[in-house]
Amino acid sequence: MSDVETVLAEIANRRPIVIDLSLDRIKRALARLGDPQKKLPPFFHVAGTNGKGSTVAFLRAILDAAGKSVHVYTSPHLVRFNERILVAGKEISDDALIDALKRVDAAMGEDMLTYFETTTCAAFLAFAETKADYAVIEVGLGGRLDATNVMEAPLAAIVTPVDLDHQAFLGDTLLEVAGEKAGIFRRGAPAVISPQGPDAMAALQSHAQKIGADIHAYGEQWSVHSEHGRLIYQDDDGLCDLDPPRLPGAHQIENAGTTVAAIRAADLKLDNATLSKGLVNASWPARMQRLTRGPLIDLARGALGEEPEVWLDGGHNPHAGRAISALMADLEARSPKPLVMISGMQANKDAAGYFAPFAGLARKVFCVAADHDGVLAPKEVAAAAKKGGLTVEPCASLEEAMKKACSETQNEPPRLLISGSLYLAGEILSENG
Repeated sequence: MSDVETVLAEIANRRPIVIDLSLDRIKRALARLGDPQKKLPPFFHVAGTNGKGSTVAFLRAILDAAGKSVHVYTSPHLVRFNERILVAGKEISDDALIDALKRVDAAMGEDMLTYFETTTCAAFLAFAETKADYAVIEVGLGGRLDATNVMEAPLAAIVTPVDLDHQAFLGDTLLEVAGEKAGIFRRGAPAVISPQGPDAMAALQSHAQKIGADIHAYGEQWSVHSEHGRLIYQDDDGLCDLDPPRLPGAHQIENAGTTVAAIRAADLKLDNATLSKGLVNASWPARMQRLTRGPLIDLARGALGEEPEVWLDGGHNPHAGRAISALMADLEARSPKPLVMISGMQANKDAAGYFAPFAGLARKVFCVAADHDGVLAPKEVAAAAKKGGLTVEPCASLEEAMKKACSETQNEPPRLLISGSLYLAGEILSENG
């Protein structure tokens, strides 16, 4: 275990409450630290159920393309915690992270900060003490009571597509969940809203209007679509004819459009060449990532006798299932291959809802468990996938699942999709990334 992992484990062990949504504790702790959140550069705040990470990646890449330095805070990480905190574009060093965490612990007083509150304070400390042109802050859970929601006056507050997730904390209806996400909107600041279902869109716009935010909603103030291999964005100020993102899938066109809407709502005045360069350069691991190396790929290569086609995605809710299955269907239309899945899921996710869009598309799902707390056992994943309409088989390990997946289609080389959990994706990337 590294020094960072040791310190983080000690913090986690001293936090009896896993999730307790509130802003009072973190505000008091930040005040003792000198309110570092008030010393951040101009920032974008990003909430939503799906597409948050990709939107953050697009924002970072576009600002990089403009020659600007950017702080970035995201969660969770895939391989190492330092991925969550980019200080002026670079992963925070172990020494700087440990120092910030210890200073937060010292300032905690009688307040028992949660794990996420502690790491958020540490990120704000690191950002306040290193100069950058901009910051991009991703919400951890919800929005209204999320630990990141202690900042005021964003350049733009962005809500990406909303779906049911974390119902125990955010509510059982899209109206309730959208209301929580809308809590990051601020009076007079742009409220940028991605494509949404009608209930979520109505809730988001209603809250933005109620508090006096400047609404920039898809379908009303802006639109985006793909045309002849280009990304076409349009708003009241004109049309942008842009290079499309390298991140695959129709949903990434929408995420890219949301990002452009935020950049323009913030009045950063970036030209089309800069926007295009950022969209093309953006990368986001475990979002329809093609795996090409590592022990698992070597195993597949040996089993198939040829180069395998293996995709990795950490999406884990019904909205993500619909987006990924749509991309798989598009790949099937352009290059037919039998789709075989290897999947693991967390116990607090709608696993059957995630798998349902793959019914009739995937040949079989080989079910595994990630090496992490709170996962479903392979048999439980299999039961959920079967409920979603799929043929299933539980497996004791990733290696067993890969061997069986490669042999499932006999003489036809399969298209392999490993999906359902960011923890599973992180486990795979640590060995095969």
